[in-house]
Amino acid sequence: MFTGITEDIGKVINITNSQLEIETCLDDIKIGDSVAVNGVCLTVVKISDNKISFDYSPTTSDITNISLLKKNAVVNLERALTLKTRLGGHIVSGHIDTNTTIIDIKKEDRFYFIFFKINEDIKKYIVKKGFISIDGISLTVAQNDNEKFSVTMIPETFNKTIFHTRKIGDIVNIELDVLAKYVEHMLNNENNKKEITFDFLKENGFC
Repeated sequence: MFTGITEDIGKVINITNSQLEIETCLDDIKIGDSVAVNGVCLTVVKISDNKISFDYSPTTSDITNISLLKKNAVVNLERALTLKTRLGGHIVSGHIDTNTTIIDIKKEDRFYFIFFKINEDIKKYIVKKGFISIDGISLTVAQNDNEKFSVTMIPETFNKTIFHTRKIGDIVNIELDVLAKYVEHMLNNENNKKEITFDFLKENGFC
């Protein structure tokens, strides 16, 4: 599990069709540890000095932007949280649901407004002021309609993640709010089709 708070911007040293090697300043990483790479939970399989390597599957290649990376590309990195970690973002699993495209980037005063295309996979989960993870960054939906949604980034987030390198047309990883997916699953279960009330939400652990 992760929080969606980027700890380091790593650099791709080498990438093949199944393995990724990244240079990072992060320490306290061991073989077998989970690290989020642009929001994708990957397992460390090799460590050499300040470089860490991961294997990634065909499924990961198909639904994330990992396979689009090139040598010297930069990536957001976050180590898995511990019981002592402050949950500064929101609960992020590192299991990417889909990807989408940046359609606009605007700067007003010191703040950045970034717009993304909405596809059918994510439309019903995008809620104003709801949680979303984009390339592993915990963000809040600012506005949305049937075709696009936006987030607002403070300078700290924009400059200390790979978003300061992003441009219109780039593909980003999307992880939707896991609580929303659980609610949907329960409501679609024939044995659980009940009216949504405060008691229902409380009974199922949502408040």
